Amino acid sequence: MPKVGIEPIRKKQLIEATLCSIGEHGLQGTTINTISRFSGMSSGIISHYFGGKQGLIEATVRYLLEQLKTTLLHHISQAEASPQQRLMMIVEANFTNIQQSDAATRTWLSFWAQAMHDPALAKLQRVNSQRLLSNLRYSYKKLMPLDKASDAAKMTAAMIDGFWLRSALSDSSTVDFKEAEALCKHFIDTLILQYGAL
Repeated sequence: MPKVGIEPIRKKQLIEATLCSIGEHGLQGTTINTISRFSGMSSGIISHYFGGKQGLIEATVRYLLEQLKTTLLHHISQAEASPQQRLMMIVEANFTNIQQSDAATRTWLSFWAQAMHDPALAKLQRVNSQRLLSNLRYSYKKLMPLDKASDAAKMTAAMIDGFWLRSALSDSSTVDFKEAEALCKHFIDTLILQYGAL
């Protein structure tokens, strides 16, 4: 008889093993066998829980997306945040340590590249982009007119994604991620001064 609660634990271990494998071998070099080696579980378990490599890759991306969402919700729940503070928390959530780790950055980079060719991953990418835009727009609407809020959200999303990408590809990524976060926050302050009111 299987132990109660073992499935979620095994699934999380397989997702973490996938992150490790992509970090070391890239998405193309990651196979059922490499994931199996990192996790210490049989390839049959992967097929049983996820239906194969593709299902596990999608689950891994969902895990990273969920980490983004959870981090943001955790920050916001700490206290009543002003719209400006909430915008800063969105930036912080996108530059947390888990999003900066080698395994996560390589998974995100592989995911973005593969999303152009894979409808399931493309759908996840659209969800991710829309969530970021929606969160930004929600706060900007409280600080400026709707048309300006929509433009500000798009510009800020582009800044976050662009700076994150540049930092992920940098030789000194730790320093660059920190600087990128500060620059995104400064950009938000500039937009609020230009279009809204503090």
